[in-house]
Amino acid sequence: MTRHSSPPGELPTAAGLAPGAAPAPTPSVHLVGLRKRYGDVQAVDGVDLAIAPGEIVALLGPNGAGKSTTIDMLLGLTRPDEGEVQLFGRTPRQACVAGLVGAMLQNGGLRPEITVRQMLTSVAALYPRALAPDEVLARAGVSELADARTNRLSGGQRQRVRFALALLPDPDLIVLDEPTAAMDVESRRAFWTAMRAWAAAGRTVLFATHYLEEADDFADRIVLLRRGRVIADGPTTEVKALVGGRTIRATLRGLDAGALAALGRLPGVAHVEGRGESISLSCPDSDAALRALLAAFPGVEDIEVVGAGLEDAFVALTADSTDDTGTAPIPAGRTATSQTETTR
Repeated sequence: MTRHSSPPGELPTAAGLAPGAAPAPTPSVHLVGLRKRYGDVQAVDGVDLAIAPGEIVALLGPNGAGKSTTIDMLLGLTRPDEGEVQLFGRTPRQACVAGLVGAMLQNGGLRPEITVRQMLTSVAALYPRALAPDEVLARAGVSELADARTNRLSGGQRQRVRFALALLPDPDLIVLDEPTAAMDVESRRAFWTAMRAWAAAGRTVLFATHYLEEADDFADRIVLLRRGRVIADGPTTEVKALVGGRTIRATLRGLDAGALAALGRLPGVAHVEGRGESISLSCPDSDAALRALLAAFPGVEDIEVVGAGLEDAFVALTADSTDDTGTAPIPAGRTATSQTETTR
C-alpha cells in the first residue's frame, strides 16, 4: 500500500529526487498540522495524514473521536485554527469547484418538493464535467427513484440519493460520513455494491463509519482515531495484528462454574466466557492454551482458533486506559505516525 514519505508538517516536493526518478504522485488528501478547538475542547490536535490516489481508507473511532470534524475541515466546511489541507495539491474550495471531490454527509439536505431527477439536473449545472442524471442514478442503484419527490423518500432512500449527488461531478475523491446510516441490510448491501463498482476505476475513497464490518470488508487501510489522535494507521490486517493474541472457541459438554474456573487457570488463557455449552478463551498464547485445553478436557469438541477481528482491535485500542499522553498503549514498533482530533 502506498504511504506518504514526506516528514510530518512538510508537503511533498520533487526536490531531492535521484536523477531520473519520477516524482511521487500528488496525494489526493494531505492534512498537515491541523488543529481545531471548540471552547475548552481541543477537537483536533496536530493531524498529519496523507492519502494516495486510489486508496480506500476507513476513518474509525468511537463517538466523540472527531471523525466528522476532520471531514468538515477536509472539505473546507470548517476552517482549522492551525494547519493546512490540500486536495490534489489544491485548497478544498478549488478542488470542489473543479469537480474533483464528491461528498456524502450525515446531515446533507435535499431540495424539497421536486423529483430526484429534477434535483440532480439542477445541481449538475454547478459542475464543469457533471455526469448525466440518469447515469448517476444507475451507478448509485436508485434509478427507480428518479421520479419520486424528495420529501417522500424514506431515510435509507435519502441516503442513497445523497450518494447519487456525491457521484454527480464524476469526482476523483469521494468522502462519505456514515454513508449507510438509516439504511436497512439490503440497502447497505446495494450501496456497497455500487460503491465498489465506482471505486474499481482507481478512485480515492475516504469514509467514516460505525459499522466495523463495512470497514473490514471494503477498506484497504484503516485510520483509527481516539481522543484527538491517530492511534493506528495501516492495512486492516496490520491494525488487527496490533492487538495480538487469538481466541479459541469450542463446545464443552456439561459446562459448569467449576469447569469455567478451571479453564481460566489454563496456561496461555487470559479470559474465559461461557454460554450454554460453548466456550470462548481469549489467549495471548493460543498454542499453550490449546495444548492445555486438550489435556485437561479431552472431550472438548468443535474447536476453532481465530485471530483478533477488527472489532477486537477497535475495542482494545480505544479503551479508556491511557498512558500519561492520553494515547492508548500500542505494542512497540506498531505506533501510528500521524495524529488526529477528538470531539465533534
